[in-house]
Amino acid sequence: MRLFSQARRRFLAGTAATGAIAVAAPFVHTARAGGRVSLGLWDHWVPGANDALRQIAEEWGRQNKVEVVIDFITSIGEKDLITAAAEARAGTGHDIMVHRTWQVAVYENQLEPLDDLVAEIEKNEGAYNDIARYLARPNGTWRAIVAPTGSHSYPVVSRLDLWKEHAGIDLQELFPAGPRDQARIDAEWTYERFLEGARKLHAAGFPFGNPIGQTSDSQDWLGPLFLSFGSQPMSGDGEITIDSDGTRAALEFMKELTQYMPEDVYAWDDAANNRWIISGRGSAIQNPPSAWAVAKRDAPEVAAQLWHHDTPSGPNGRFRGSLPFFWGLWNFSTNKSAAKELLYHLASKEQVAKLLWASQGYDLPLQQDYYDHEVWLKEAPPPGTLYNYPGRGNEQVIVTGFPAPPAVGARIYNEGLLAVLVARVTQGGESIEDAIAWAAEELEGYQRG
Repeated sequence: MRLFSQARRRFLAGTAATGAIAVAAPFVHTARAGGRVSLGLWDHWVPGANDALRQIAEEWGRQNKVEVVIDFITSIGEKDLITAAAEARAGTGHDIMVHRTWQVAVYENQLEPLDDLVAEIEKNEGAYNDIARYLARPNGTWRAIVAPTGSHSYPVVSRLDLWKEHAGIDLQELFPAGPRDQARIDAEWTYERFLEGARKLHAAGFPFGNPIGQTSDSQDWLGPLFLSFGSQPMSGDGEITIDSDGTRAALEFMKELTQYMPEDVYAWDDAANNRWIISGRGSAIQNPPSAWAVAKRDAPEVAAQLWHHDTPSGPNGRFRGSLPFFWGLWNFSTNKSAAKELLYHLASKEQVAKLLWASQGYDLPLQQDYYDHEVWLKEAPPPGTLYNYPGRGNEQVIVTGFPAPPAVGARIYNEGLLAVLVARVTQGGESIEDAIAWAAEELEGYQRG
């Protein structure tokens, strides 16, 4: 894991340096801020989660004589990204807007500084993790808070019955809802073993399925997979590193794995893998618990067999994708005082706990203090299915594009560099060397802006 570790040390050193430059002024609470606050928030996959959030926000509004208006905006078709871009361009819209993963860096100059608010949240509710600091604090200034809804990670979600019957692997025994044998997991749950299982499941008519395209879910499983083979597109100091033996190994792996996946994965959107596992035809996907939550309602016989667990490991380690969601306050907001008060209220432990239950364990705060919450032990069926969702072993959580400079990392992610690279080789028949040369040229273009 040398490449990842060196990049992380550079990142931490950089954040420490920028953190020493300025100390946020205290966040000053304003009683009964008044007026109107509008929010453009992500439309949650899990039934009932939006209702809980609306109830909490509107109750706060009634108590503080603030009219709270929430629009839930779907991520299907990238409508949330399109809406944010339109508002930023027009300089008008919602006061508070949701921003996925890299988008805080994209709109840095149009988002209100929130150092005082984040300092208050971290003091009372727990510190954000390194990924939050990397993504929401470009150039040393917090431009957003971590959203209490939406943030999630990408474990493997597997059919216990199919893996046991056709691949001979008891995933519930390997990843129990309790103490684990990490040495056994490291020996038995590798990408080599996963590939063998995927081949057998495909032969039995139950393929593994994940999207491979310019969609969010594609980036969130391919980036960790590539890193597990030692491949990163760019270093933290801007060196292009895509031309590596690790990249070649990852592409060779994907050439074989895609033979055991549905042929149309290149056209899948972010909801397609959910539909795949719910349909009963899929043996595994990588996803937060949204597919499981919908299956409980629409296909309970499938939900009863779904188990969330660690990603496989490669020669460079074991990595899991993280998709943080952030809430930013536009600097053109007309009611910043009330908006900041509402953000603080929604980030409190009391409210986050309610939202965790409402999302049935889907939402994964970027604060370690929450990871012992009982929602991940109690949610069922099957009992314990979400226990390993917060990450109980040695997986390192990353975002695709890290540790590149944020402006470049955003393009690596948003333009689906790795997904296109894979598709050029596995679908387009391009040679690995030519595809890597293409990716290196793309990265040079990203640097030039």
